[in-house]
Amino acid sequence: MPLNLPILLTWLRIVMIPLVVGMFYLPESWLSVPVRDVVAAVAFVLAALTDWFDGWLARRWQQTSAFGAFLDPVADKLMVSAVLLVLLDLGRVDVFVSLIIIGRELTISALREWMAKIGAAASVAVHRIGKFKTAAQMVAIPCLLLDNAIAWFPARQIGGVLIIIAAILTLWSMLFYMKRAWPIISERSSS
Repeated sequence: MPLNLPILLTWLRIVMIPLVVGMFYLPESWLSVPVRDVVAAVAFVLAALTDWFDGWLARRWQQTSAFGAFLDPVADKLMVSAVLLVLLDLGRVDVFVSLIIIGRELTISALREWMAKIGAAASVAVHRIGKFKTAAQMVAIPCLLLDNAIAWFPARQIGGVLIIIAAILTLWSMLFYMKRAWPIISERSSS
């Protein structure tokens, strides 16, 4: 396993998951709800920024690796899934939205793994639709974490709209990737 700054940033993102989740289970006497919400939202934003930064550094410093390419999306999916489950527990996101987003991530990850195994990874490479979906999620989730912590900022409303947009883009991107992979899937299943 290569060890460099981009991979360390990815590991940092994974380590942040229990810290962000754990904040929501601390007693209010340790951390008030508004402070907890702000700290969790800031931590999530920092994690999202490390996602962008580690990829940029890996490309810039020519430190890309197969392990980094594997670990980076795993870290992203773990962080998003963990936080969605917390938001679901808090009643800040709908169960169907969570199921759509987490289900798509599992489905497309499995599809990409299988396509890579048969040498057809390029047909399910990241597309613009997936990037829009990720952007909508990465703005919606901190807003939903903030909830009503900042009185003048309608975080809950903005997050609620954006997470629905993210769910729609999630379905759209899943259908897009499945459509691209379908000829190979049907060819393989008939032989």
